[in-house]
Amino acid sequence: MKTLLKILSITSLFMISCESEEDNWVSLFDGESLDGWEIKIAGFGLNDNYNDTFGIGDGTLKVSYDNYDSFDKEFGHIFYTKKKFKNYHLKIDYKFYGEHIRNESWSYKNSGVMLHSEHPNQMFIDQGFPVSIEAQFLGGSGKGERPTLNMCSPGTEVDIDGQQASLHCVNSKSKTFHEDNWVSVDLIVYSDSIVHQVIGKDTVISYSNIKYGGEYLSDNFLNKIGEPLKEGYISLQSEGHPIEFKNIRIKEIID
Repeated sequence: MKTLLKILSITSLFMISCESEEDNWVSLFDGESLDGWEIKIAGFGLNDNYNDTFGIGDGTLKVSYDNYDSFDKEFGHIFYTKKKFKNYHLKIDYKFYGEHIRNESWSYKNSGVMLHSEHPNQMFIDQGFPVSIEAQFLGGSGKGERPTLNMCSPGTEVDIDGQQASLHCVNSKSKTFHEDNWVSVDLIVYSDSIVHQVIGKDTVISYSNIKYGGEYLSDNFLNKIGEPLKEGYISLQSEGHPIEFKNIRIKEIID
């Protein structure tokens, strides 16, 4: 019953937020600088922006591979580290562009936003992904179905429909976005209790009971297996395909 009430309260909050766009929203990205953001790319130290992977576009936070000759697991993330977040409604627009630099098909038009991330200064030099939960962004190739806003769980476990997810990544029920147009998403997070991932007015996946564990759990958190993951930082991903982000805004939920 308690979880149901939280589901209903968050759904109601989303409807209210849509009706009052300008109230209490805080922009995490000013469109002109990376102020407040820190970078961690696998194989490199904190804030070593290898090959200028992260930069500023036309009012966007941009992931570029213009200076890469190849890509060999230089998975990267840019973290908003001014504050941890626990209960919140996050809005992001994303758009894939350009050419895929990796050979693996899974990384074609593949990126995401990481929720409840560990701080980048905790990550090991070769660590590819922060312990977090990922709202995965995928784009279509023009053929077949490829949903976006899926759930991936690096170093975490979640429940879906009351059962612990058996896969590291679980597909949402979204449509496929084949064209390289802007996609607007909403992420409604209630600590470790429940997350709703929304496109338009459609909740495409929800998951609950977020805790440490599973694949990719770094050695820093082995003593926390099974414990709830209640809060963390927000980070954006570079995974081998150019992508831009804009309108990154957050509204905290009063618990």
